[in-house]
Amino acid sequence: FKQVHEYPLGGKPPMMTHIFSNEKGHTVIAVKGAPEAVFRQSGLSAQEINSLEKQVHVYAAEGYRVLAVGKASWDGNPFPKEQGAFQFELLGLLAFSDPPKQNIATTISTFRNAGIDVKMITGDYVETALNIGKQINISEEYNVLTGDEVMQMDAPALQQRVSAVNIYARMFPEAKLKIIEALKRNGEIVAMTGDGVNDGPALKAAHIGIAMGQRGSEVAKEAASLILTDDDLGHMVTAVEQGRKIYDNLKKAIQYIVSIHIPIILVVTLPLLLQWHFTDIFYPVHVIFFELIMGPTCSIIYENEPTEPGTMLRPPRKITSTFLSAGQITISLIQGLVITTGCLGIGYYYLETNGNGELVRTVIFITLLLSNILLTLVNRSFTYSVFDTLRYKNPLLLTVVAVTVILVLLMLYNPFLQQLFQLTKLNPAVIALCMGVAIISTCWIEVWKKLKARNNFR
Repeated sequence: FKQVHEYPLGGKPPMMTHIFSNEKGHTVIAVKGAPEAVFRQSGLSAQEINSLEKQVHVYAAEGYRVLAVGKASWDGNPFPKEQGAFQFELLGLLAFSDPPKQNIATTISTFRNAGIDVKMITGDYVETALNIGKQINISEEYNVLTGDEVMQMDAPALQQRVSAVNIYARMFPEAKLKIIEALKRNGEIVAMTGDGVNDGPALKAAHIGIAMGQRGSEVAKEAASLILTDDDLGHMVTAVEQGRKIYDNLKKAIQYIVSIHIPIILVVTLPLLLQWHFTDIFYPVHVIFFELIMGPTCSIIYENEPTEPGTMLRPPRKITSTFLSAGQITISLIQGLVITTGCLGIGYYYLETNGNGELVRTVIFITLLLSNILLTLVNRSFTYSVFDTLRYKNPLLLTVVAVTVILVLLMLYNPFLQQLFQLTKLNPAVIALCMGVAIISTCWIEVWKKLKARNNFR
């Protein structure tokens, strides 16, 4: 037998019909689909349908997915345009187990801990959905809405219900789409997973449509934004974690950039405005050197920072939130201003006590370089202390810091670099003072972290 015609999945609830023929002219018309749909076209009595529906619900309550199968005959030619024209002979019910994957309960638990709500939207019976929902512990309360109930609700009422309901059963494309739209109107960022033709509209409407790569239909893949190549939802946890890490590291890099550029600008500008008798603090070569140091710090160190502890235990950002909050920008500005104060303060001290321009330039330059190193370390986390972050695995951190320290020593004690940067040698006592000023100018943030953690704990 060869398939000669197909009636695609359709109807509410859906079913599909295939027609097969062989060389002898024999024809087989086979149907499979939702039991109600097949019962409706099988010429059964109300008593027979009632008995069969009871059996369907028995299977569904045990967690089975249930289909009805049947056959039909057709004397005329061509075949009808719609499968609804056939009168089927019911052959029986097919109850099969489609158990959850082993890691799905852990995946859902991880999402819940991360503040991500998980909802099941299925075409299966309410009993089947409840059974599977309890197996995977999808919610503490098992509230259910059916597709028909969803379609009967107006938009405001549905917006209220979707927040509390985690299981949607006997769903069809229009109802799935209505659920997605209601969640979006509530301000939620919606990710939708699906594999069937019926999932296409909802996948397209979601902020992030995710199709299954192995068992997913072509319609689902075309409508989706992402495709899970191995159909493993556990990878979504990894994706969320990686996304949060990248976002956090990008914010750290931007905050570092803001903080370190403030002293570079103000160290050049303020002596002119304050009319110091020595104003040639930095030449272009100094600014270029700082830019060469700051670039690798952002692109190498912060890019390779690991995920911070607790990243997957905090709620998602609101869709209306900005990249950097006012508080975060304020902290970065304060960091930059405090470093500026430290650098100009030690420079002014040597300007008044010594008056040597090269010495003033050198102590400011070295203090700012040391502050840059320390700022890199303390800004690796705005939650955990520098002693905690030193245990983070980032092998490139030591490399960048070591190269910076070596360059500082060469500029101080190599005659060629001394002349190039217009610096002078510093004795250990002066270097120690520069280090002390750098520590005070940057490490005050550690006290702020402690106070912030204590207030959050309270």
